[in-house]
Amino acid sequence: MDAQHSALNTRKQQATPKGVGVMCQWYAAKAENSTIWDTDGNAYIDFAGGIAVLNTGHRHPKVIEAVTQQLQQFTHTAYQVTPYESYVALAERLNALAPIEGDAKTTFFTTGAEAVENAVKIARSYTKRHGIITFGNGFHGRSFMTMAMTGKTAPYKRDFGVMPAGVFHARYPVASRGISVDDAINSIHDIFSEDIAAHDVAAIVLEPVQGEGGFNVVPAEFLTRLRTLCDEHGILLIADEVQSGFARTGKLFAMNHYDTKADLITMAKSLGGGFPISGVVGRSEVMDAPNPGGLGGTYAGNPVAVAAAHAVLDAIEEEQLCQRANDLGEILVKTLHQLDQQYAGVVKDIRALGSMVAMELDNAEFAKAVQNYAMQHGLLLLTCGKYGNVIRFLYPLTIPKAQFEQGIEILKQGMATLDLPETLCQKSSEPSA
Repeated sequence: MDAQHSALNTRKQQATPKGVGVMCQWYAAKAENSTIWDTDGNAYIDFAGGIAVLNTGHRHPKVIEAVTQQLQQFTHTAYQVTPYESYVALAERLNALAPIEGDAKTTFFTTGAEAVENAVKIARSYTKRHGIITFGNGFHGRSFMTMAMTGKTAPYKRDFGVMPAGVFHARYPVASRGISVDDAINSIHDIFSEDIAAHDVAAIVLEPVQGEGGFNVVPAEFLTRLRTLCDEHGILLIADEVQSGFARTGKLFAMNHYDTKADLITMAKSLGGGFPISGVVGRSEVMDAPNPGGLGGTYAGNPVAVAAAHAVLDAIEEEQLCQRANDLGEILVKTLHQLDQQYAGVVKDIRALGSMVAMELDNAEFAKAVQNYAMQHGLLLLTCGKYGNVIRFLYPLTIPKAQFEQGIEILKQGMATLDLPETLCQKSSEPSA
């Protein structure tokens, strides 16, 4: 670490709390599309995307142009005080695009946690019930309600005291962990019989692709059976698409891959292309349940972020980013399967939907070693999963192909440097199943 970065890290430690965990020990100075430059001019290929915020890349020209134009008009009025047409137009676009049955309505907020929390408020208002069922290893945010909904103790809710009541966790179906669709459905019935009556449950909330949980993709059969169960008991189904939305999975929403429709969908992250905006879209009669004043927020649907969101939707359509997500994901998955053949016993599972791709390794130490090697050689990677042993890939969908392939090459080199135990070395010589 050079003297400048060392000095900045000292200032950071003195000025900011340790509870904000920071991965990089260097500091960003500039970014463009899929490249970040640090304060020393070193370039990094960005396979993190600001944690799934930059599906359209850093400083997409359409986003910059839209934001610049909006800055010349006004930056804030508070929509619930003085509304503006761009908010209404963005809601209209999302109402038409979201996989919701029948007429839809949309409202905007600022963060993903706000979107999820307000979806719960809407569900409780509509059903007049209080219970919420979510899933193990799921992540829904860092506010108190969304911490309670998150299915992982450390680091998200450890040491923060008693969580809000009325939240229960079912099992998420993950074949590689031996959790079948039947197991997951049965766990919900166990909640009904042991924790809360079905007629007291307002909503079941799930990520169609778990983000922090390790990019576990929900089986279509489970969604179908979950929809039937919700309809039987008058429970709303909420899809949390904060991380999976806006072309990441090869469709605008991950729920577009399924015939099953959710009643409400939460969104954030890549909707704003780097600007903070989130939202909830859902069936009109459900969205209209809260009375005036029950929803909103000072910065909710900020006009600058709304302008950015319009530009993001334009870019996704005009640049065919859903198709590009599928094309890039196919290339990456093929490489990961080659690594699986080469390092059988090290690679435990590969999961993908479009460009929402993850590689699960044997342990967290291996994942951290590959991540560190990548960082040292100019590639940003993120880990996730219950045990921290999953490498996830969240590159901008606008990344140039040559740079994408360069990033993959660094990944392969990082895998080659792993100090493998003799038992895994022996396994790696055997053909994989």
